[in-house]
Order: sequence, then structure tokens, then C-alpha cells
Amino acid sequence: MNIVGKNIPHDSAITHVTGSSEFVSDIPKLNNEVLVDFFQSTEAHAEILNIDLSQAREIEGIIGLYTYKDITGVNKLGPINQDEVLLAENKVEYYGQPIVIIAGETIESINKAKKAIKVSYKPIKHILSIEEAIKEESYLLTEQVIQNGDIEKGFFEAENILEFSVNIPGQEHFYLETQSAVVYPLENNSYKVISATQNPSYVQSSIAEILGVPYSQVIVETKRMGGAFGGKENQSAHPAAMAAIVASKRNKAARIKLSVDDDMQTTGKRHAFLNKYKVAFSNNGLITTLSAELFSNGGYANDVSTSVMERALLNAENAYYVPNFKAVGKICKTNLPPNTAFRGFGAPQGVLGVEQVIENIALFLKKDPLEIRLLNLYRSDKNNITPYGQAVENNTLGLIIKKIAESSNYYEKANQINNHNKSNNATLRGISCIPIKYGVAFTAKFLNQASALVNIYTDGSIQVSTGATEMGQGVNTKIKQIVAEEFCINPELVKIMTTSTEKNNNTSPTAGSTGADLNGSAALEACKKIKKSLMRFASEALFPEKPDIKDIVWSYEGIWHSKYPENIISYNDLIKTAYFNRISLGERGFFITPTVDFDKNTGQGRAFLYYTNGAAVSEIEIDRFTGDVKVKRTDILMDIGNSINPGIDRGQIAGAFVQGMGWLTMEELKYSDNGQLLTHSPTTYKIPGINDIPEIFNIDWIENDTNTLNIKKSKGIGEPPFLFGISVFMAIQNALASISGEESVQLNAPASAEKVLSKISGCIIIV
Repeated sequence: MNIVGKNIPHDSAITHVTGSSEFVSDIPKLNNEVLVDFFQSTEAHAEILNIDLSQAREIEGIIGLYTYKDITGVNKLGPINQDEVLLAENKVEYYGQPIVIIAGETIESINKAKKAIKVSYKPIKHILSIEEAIKEESYLLTEQVIQNGDIEKGFFEAENILEFSVNIPGQEHFYLETQSAVVYPLENNSYKVISATQNPSYVQSSIAEILGVPYSQVIVETKRMGGAFGGKENQSAHPAAMAAIVASKRNKAARIKLSVDDDMQTTGKRHAFLNKYKVAFSNNGLITTLSAELFSNGGYANDVSTSVMERALLNAENAYYVPNFKAVGKICKTNLPPNTAFRGFGAPQGVLGVEQVIENIALFLKKDPLEIRLLNLYRSDKNNITPYGQAVENNTLGLIIKKIAESSNYYEKANQINNHNKSNNATLRGISCIPIKYGVAFTAKFLNQASALVNIYTDGSIQVSTGATEMGQGVNTKIKQIVAEEFCINPELVKIMTTSTEKNNNTSPTAGSTGADLNGSAALEACKKIKKSLMRFASEALFPEKPDIKDIVWSYEGIWHSKYPENIISYNDLIKTAYFNRISLGERGFFITPTVDFDKNTGQGRAFLYYTNGAAVSEIEIDRFTGDVKVKRTDILMDIGNSINPGIDRGQIAGAFVQGMGWLTMEELKYSDNGQLLTHSPTTYKIPGINDIPEIFNIDWIENDTNTLNIKKSKGIGEPPFLFGISVFMAIQNALASISGEESVQLNAPASAEKVLSKISGCIIIV
């Protein structure tokens, strides 16, 4: 009997369905609790001339108004560089930037105060787009480079050269639970914080520094989040810190929950990119040289923009071997909220660009794009070294594409689609097959660590505390399975506890598809320590002749000595007996990711522990008269190693794909001339609905147990499938190319109906 690999239900499945799952807003309010909100800038870039709070102070129910001058510690934030302020000081740098914290008894009084606060500004020239930033040479930090081979020689000897650019859009996280936190003041200037965050330790350190207290005086707990997708990796610290300021000033519990509009208006998004390419290739489509310049829209401060750009550069070749390669990344400083982590963390922006390279080569040579992809694909025995010097080990890319091309009838469908587009005046059809190679690990080496605390109680039940945060992805369920299997017990006996900085210190964010890898491994290490002590105790105290520990058999039936199978003891009896004999039933586990060693200065090294590979084939149909796109079928095939929980993994693949598809087909961020986000609610920002998913949707994975470096030979699955949404975008281009006659379709994402119709009609449609 194995528990790992089974479809154990998500640990919150029943409570989610019945509505009894507790989120931050469900925590009962205290009688003297204070509500917290903030007054935002209405300018994108301006000097603050004056802040008048006099009228707001007179409003009944307003308890306090606080500016940066009321911060006792530092008015600084930032997970990499502390280049961001919590509250604007002498100037504002984006529309929606917090200026004044408002503490009130009711939402109504706070809303009145927002209208009563008067701020006068002196506008400064602002920058909103990447193009403007390039023109003004407005950048954050220094450029980043990944390169190998001889670029100049490669272009000099080229048979064909193409140059073009790719505009890649941003994306709103659109989590269901907005940024939320409750802060409780404790004795001796200490605080307990309940935060909807992927990164409790960052919230802890940010609050401590802003309040001017040691980290040890701030406890941050996270039970679960109602979605996050990267948006709560760092930006959850801002509202929590505001509530903490109020709690420290008033010595009362303080609660903050942003409205959907305010959340969307004031928080960062997926980074928009502008990628510029120059590619050299042979007459049969073999890429010999690729030069890329990647420009991202970082917003006004860094947040994790440098790491996002790094990941984009490390994925700028995707699944293809390029002997001469150079990718340069520059982060544009603009007057928008600092853009932040988002599912895929820069990889989608890098992969989309190189997939456009493949498409344009295919159009130029009048070949099927899959032929070009297969020709350039990483091999196993040669052409398997990435531009950053890491070998693509246990490479399953070729096998996956071969299998999915067969199962989806790709070649037959491509011929049918070609004939359809020549004869049908009502619809256009398109098809595309996209491979992915997604590296799993933090490129910041120090983040590749995790701790766990495992406690067994005398009834045999177990509590497990880790640094992982549950945002719906099922990490708690996977850890539960790992622990239950190690002790050969029913998973119902294992309870995953609320994540707390009090139990697990200095935790890494739950991000990068590493949550189960790191925290599951740490939990397993703690279990092995306890189990070793119990087996030693059993060998010495319960069995004759004091046998060696290796002779002890631990199974679902019980524990016994291999020579005395009749002398069996149950798990529960062993636990009770061990307790009465003063054997420790609690241990801490610590895990560091092995072999990862990437040098950020040289852009070389082993950046990832392993690669999650896969491919997707998508078929689409376009209404020639409206530009409306329907996804008729999508087939996904992946190498996810040995799945810890197939049901959860299948759900992650499906959800990630749909989110990626939405990014490139319908989700569009629109800003006014002064930087105000216009698409700041569900009425103006559209995400995929049930009618948008593929009519036929097949998800499968190959058998592969070669990933011995990771926990239970599994692979991270949360982010890689997001990239499969690119297959839908490329299928749309494939359809449009059939009537274009151009060497490049040049369709800017998202491929909305208006943009698609514009390409079909040849007219310019204002969107």
C-alpha cells in the first residue's frame, strides 16, 4: 500500500465546498477592533506640496490618520533592494500610491475620510510604457546577460537573418481573496499578524523594520489564501504593515482588506515585456545564432523584477539548442506600481518570444513550425547544453513531442486545417504544438532551503509545521501524503498546521513550483529522525538479542524484527511505549536543494535542480466576421516524474493552462494617460470562463522515475503548464498566416476578437 501517488482529496476540499474554510476575513472581529485603509495618489508622478488632514480628522468614527512621518522605524520595503516606500514622502511615483493610512470604526467613516483628505501636487513628467522608458533611458539597476558561443561569427556566416520585435502583455493576478491582514498587539511591544501571504517571513521582517522592533517580536501566521499566483509573494507586506502601524499606535487589533478595485489599482502585475530579436538560421531552419534584447516594465521600484528578468533570460531559448546565443535584459523604470511575481515568473515572457522566433522562421521558409521545432530541439547525447552551461539531463522532450503528435493527430489535422482555410469563407482554423522546458529551483541560492517541525502525539496522530503556504495548490495535501507514507499510517492521522514564523523561521516564499519540493523534503527529514529513534528503541527494548536497527521492519501492518515476525507491535503501541520510555516524538527537519550553483555575475552555472518538460497541441477556430476565437481542442502531455497526487497535479495543469490562455487571448490591462488603471474590476477585466476552456481537453503524462534528485522522484507542476497557453496564441497566428501572405503575422497579445478581426479584414480597429 502506497499513499504517495494516490488521489487523496485536497485537505480543504470539503470545507471549501461547504463554505466553512476560514480565510482572513472570516476571523471573528474583536469589539474594539479598528478598520484600516489608505488614501491613494491621483497622480502618476508628482511632488507633494501639501497634505491637509484637518477635515478628515473631524469625521465621526475616524480614529487615526498616519503619514510617513508617523513611522517609527524605516519607511522602506523591498525583498531584493529596499527601494520602495510604504507611504509616499515628498513625491508620488504611481497612480494609487498610498500616502495616508486611515484608521476608522466603520467602512463608511473611512470612505468619508478619503474624500475629505486634500493633497496638492506639482506634476512631474511620467513614464508609463517600455517604449517611453527606452527613449528616456529610464532603467532599474544594471542590465543582465546570458551568453555563449560567437555571436558576431554566427551572423557573419548566416544563410538567413530575421529581425523583429515581440510585444508581451502584463496580467492581473485576479485572486479571489484580496490582500488582507489582521494585526493583534501583544505585551512588550510584540505583535501577532494573520496575513494572506505566500511569504510570512518577508511580512515579518517588513513589519519589524517599519515598527522598529526585532524580528522576534513579530509572529506572522498564514492558514491559507484564496488564490495568490505570485501576487502575495511580496506585496502582501504592504497592507499588513499598514495594519501593524495602526495596531502599534492605538494598541488595538487592526484589520485591513482591500476592495477588488483598490487591490487591482495599487498592486503590481505580471511584467509586460518588449523583446527584440535577431536570428540567423540555415535554409532548412536550423538556428545557428540568436541575439535577444528583453525589456521589462518594472514599475517604479524593483520588487522582484531582477529575478523575473533573470528567469526570462534563462528561458529565452526554451527547449532549443542554440550554439551562439546572447540575451540581454533591461528593466524599465516607469510610473506604475512595482510589478511583481506571477505564475511562471518571467519564463512565459522568455518562452513566448523564442516561440515567435520559431514561427517566423517557419513562415519565412514556408515550412510547418513543428518541423522547425523538432530540428532545433535539445538532444540527449549532444546539443544538450544550455546557454548558461547546464546540461539538459534525462531529456524527455523528443519522446513527449513524438507521443503528443501521434495522440493528437497533429500532421493529419494540420493538412485538414490547411484545406479548410482555402475553401471556407466563414471560419479560419489553426493548430500549434509547443514544447516547454521549465527549470525548477530558486536561482537565488540561499532561498533553496526549508525547515519543518513534526510532532507525534501519544495517540499516534501527527502535527506537521512547515514554511509552505497553502493557496489552493494542494501543497499541504502532498506533505500529508509524504509524512503518512513514511510512518505507514492513514493520512487522516496527519494534520498540517497553520504556517507560522514562530515554528518555522526564515522561510523561503512558496513560489517557483518549489513548495512541495522544499517543504516536503524538510518534513521527510524530520520524520526520518523520529523514525530512526523509534526503530533504535524497538531494536533495543522490544525485541530479543538487541538486533541491529537494519533488522527492524516498519510496515502498514506494524513493526517487527525480520527474524521474529510473530513478535509484532502496532504503530500506536510503539508510540505509547516510546513515550513512557522517554523517547523523543518530535523533531525538526532541515533541507537544502543539492547541486544548484548559479553565478549571477557570469550568468553561468547549474541554475536548476531539474527540468519539468512537456508539450501542448491546441486547435482553434476563428469566426471570420467577428474575430471571435474558440479553442476546439487542447492536448497536453507532460513529464512530471512520479506524481505525489495525480488528482491535484491534473488540476494544476488544467488551471495553469487556462490562466496562460487567458493571458494571451483576452486579459488586457488598460491605463489612462495619467497612469490610472482603467480595467480595475471584473466588469472591465475579463478572465476565462467555463465557455472558454477547450471543447476537448486531454491531459496526460509519461511514466518517468529518473528524477532521483527530488522528493519521491516527483517534479514541480504549479507553474510549467502555464506556458502551454502559448500554444493557443500560436494557433491563432497559424490561422491568420494562412490568409496573410506575410513573412510575419505580428499579432500583439492578447489576441482579442478586435485585434484578430483587424488582421482578417486588413482594417485598423481602435482597441
